[in-house]
Amino acid sequence: MKNRIEFPASEKVYMTGTHYPDLHVGMRKVEQMPTVTVKDGKKELVQNQDVYIYDTSGAYSDPDVCIDLERGLPRIRERFVRCNDDIVQLEEITSEYGRMRLKDSSLDTLRFKNTVPPYVAAAGKQITQLYYARCGMITPEMEYVAIRENMNCDQLGIDTHITPEFVRDEIAAGRAVIPANINHPEAEPMIIGRNFLVKINTNIGNSATSSSMEEEVEKAIWSCKWGGDTLMDLSTGANIHETREWIIRNCPVPVGTVPIYQALEKVNGKVEDLTWEIYRDTLLEQCEQGVDYFTIHAGIRLQNVHLAEKRLTGIVSRGGSIMSKWCLVHNRESFLYEHFDDICDLLAQYDVAISLGDGLRPGSIHDANDEAQFAELDTLGELVQRAWNKNVQAFIEGPGHVPMHKLRENMDRQMKACHEAPFYTLGPLVTDIAPGYD
Repeated sequence: MKNRIEFPASEKVYMTGTHYPDLHVGMRKVEQMPTVTVKDGKKELVQNQDVYIYDTSGAYSDPDVCIDLERGLPRIRERFVRCNDDIVQLEEITSEYGRMRLKDSSLDTLRFKNTVPPYVAAAGKQITQLYYARCGMITPEMEYVAIRENMNCDQLGIDTHITPEFVRDEIAAGRAVIPANINHPEAEPMIIGRNFLVKINTNIGNSATSSSMEEEVEKAIWSCKWGGDTLMDLSTGANIHETREWIIRNCPVPVGTVPIYQALEKVNGKVEDLTWEIYRDTLLEQCEQGVDYFTIHAGIRLQNVHLAEKRLTGIVSRGGSIMSKWCLVHNRESFLYEHFDDICDLLAQYDVAISLGDGLRPGSIHDANDEAQFAELDTLGELVQRAWNKNVQAFIEGPGHVPMHKLRENMDRQMKACHEAPFYTLGPLVTDIAPGYD
């Protein structure tokens, strides 16, 4: 089968939970060859234990699951969503743009057909992993990631400190996040944080000149096969809404986006025409589809944009350059900064995490750790606190193009300014020579 993922000398196995016995956490069991020893002149084979490894391939590597891209992956978390009295299901989507696309009959052949009305927090209720952790609760997602991170260590007799209680405490402290939108039940919960396994993000996306929906879904599956822990859809071409639906419904890992990219497409690429209303509806549209985390460049402040003028390579972040131009054209603070609390209120209704984008990241080692970069970092520290005040999970996008002798300063400044929130670095890339300038 085209979309079946297979690995030699291993099999897909599932571990169950204790707090939630109906959890089935997938991982790979790898058979080791026996060790050959010599005793009294004779060869003996000593059987080695199986090795269990982290697996991001989801149902694609399970031979017992029938893969049908037109139906999507099994909705493994939906039973927990349905059993949560703090969550309700709507009758239909509510974003204006989403409804407009739905009414356009010319898109019928492109549309993912097997959709489900979106879920949302009930009125007056909090549903985020951060909120539940602060209340002392262990959610199914928390136990799931604890089992995943352990990779069967307890049964192999290996001591581990990663328990569901430890996961809960790290999330409550803001040192870890579980990006798990209630409208992406196909995703297997995973955790990002300094006290857990290192995670790798993969970027995909169409453009105005290349790639089809089929190719984007194939890229997503390929990423999951080779260990991509999260997936970002950075599409800027045609039919972004429909392409994203196909990706999410067939993706077993958390999906992230940069919403300002799609918002810009809605105004035909004219930065000056961007508004809070367009951006908010884009957030709502993507929340209802099931995007698990958003990169939001709310750290761009009007007062700091001029600091990049001293640089060799200027502002290289696409989101950063969009918002910097908007601030300068309108001579005011960005709507992302002004409406940040409104953004958090919206995201909390779906448990969407925020990746606070570093719009003033350096594009070359010449500009690393400069005044512009650290001015924005201080703003991100303010914003992460505001997100936490709304019970929204948050992590910080960090730079590349930071030479090795400046990494420590970069890390120390981030830890202090951003209160130990997870740091998601681009690499960390320590040179310009191999990849070229950003």
